[in-house]
Amino acid sequence: MESVPAVFAGAVFALFGGALMVWTGVRVRRAEPVAVGVNRVASAVLAGVAVIVSLGLAAYCLTRP
Repeated sequence: MESVPAVFAGAVFALFGGALMVWTGVRVRRAEPVAVGVNRVASAVLAGVAVIVSLGLAAYCLTRP
């Protein structure tokens, strides 16, 4: 069974990753920059990497014994 801190950390990572994924998707769909003053493609890719890392950490925290 998971420990309480691991479940909390996993939930935080999952919520952050999910919210970032939705926000980035909306900004890309509207052809707006994800970050102000940064190349649109580069900022979307960097945000996508952050989403993958965050959701991967959430999965790790929630599945470790």
